[in-house]
Amino acid sequence: MPRPIRATISRAALAHNLALARRAAGDSRIWAVIKANAYGHGLLRAAAALAEADGFALLDIEEAIRLRLAGENKPLLLLEGFFQPQDVPLLAEYALTPVIHNREQIEILQKSRPAAALDVHLKANSGMNRLGFAADGVRWAWNALKAHPRVRQVTLMTHFADADGPSGVRGQLERFEALVAGCNAPRSLANSAALLRYPETRADWVRPGIMLYGCSPFADRSAAELGLVPAMTLASEIIDVQSLQPGERVGYGFSYQAADAMRIGVVACGYADGYPRHAPAGAPVLVEGRRTRIVGRVSMDMICVDLAGLPQAGVGTPVTLWGEGLPADEVAAAAGTLSYELLCALAPRVPVTELP
Repeated sequence: MPRPIRATISRAALAHNLALARRAAGDSRIWAVIKANAYGHGLLRAAAALAEADGFALLDIEEAIRLRLAGENKPLLLLEGFFQPQDVPLLAEYALTPVIHNREQIEILQKSRPAAALDVHLKANSGMNRLGFAADGVRWAWNALKAHPRVRQVTLMTHFADADGPSGVRGQLERFEALVAGCNAPRSLANSAALLRYPETRADWVRPGIMLYGCSPFADRSAAELGLVPAMTLASEIIDVQSLQPGERVGYGFSYQAADAMRIGVVACGYADGYPRHAPAGAPVLVEGRRTRIVGRVSMDMICVDLAGLPQAGVGTPVTLWGEGLPADEVAAAAGTLSYELLCALAPRVPVTELP
């Protein structure tokens, strides 16, 4: 028999979260962000469930081509654009919209004559200092793109570094407006946090990501408070039970010591399945729908959980690692990371079942 660990992906949850993003977006069009294999949810699966989006944003040309070959005809935005001259014919062949964020990309375009006209996004660096043109670079790039005979529509974009934090978006928004002054074009600004918190960032396009998968972009507001529903549930079962006496220890490094007599359940899930190795003792887990905690270190293939107050739990008892009933945000916070990492880290060896 296969190991009992499994993930389920709910298409209904993805569609629900997109509908919530749609309400927040108002008249703005939506790029549904499905990079990193749709945050671990599966590229084609997520695209089908998010079919009401106006377009999809992702990273890899290969993934974009895969979508096209699967019959997807919506606009596809490449968030890091292209990387070499041989990419340009593929942009035209598959009607892909690259983000232009450096001079080298424009120089490649200037030496190219793609077979079809291209839409592009011009990225301005409004203060995150990661990708994009700053100061005079925006005007140079704008003029170069507008002069290119094969560039059709230019959309202006930027990315907010702290829409979910205390700095907010005001400073970056003001800088963006200064950078693009005089450039008359559609705009794409808001990520999940900005979409939910700052209506002034909605513009022509919005780019929700993490919220589509049912996780909160905010540390101080839960997904449930925002009306979001988890799309991924990672579940397994207890595969053995151990009884400990006071003073006995658990797992590698003997990192946990029993203060009293206790039962622990050994769960078929570990860091090779995508569960965070650095999750500490005390991280939450559900056993048969009841909350308990991890004890000891996370191993490659197993974790141990406290069965105090769960006398009926034994081999075969279901366990939820995150998802329905236990937000990934909460597990991630206990592990000192973000839900993004948990979802993206789901290992290929974990079987995935799609729910309606």
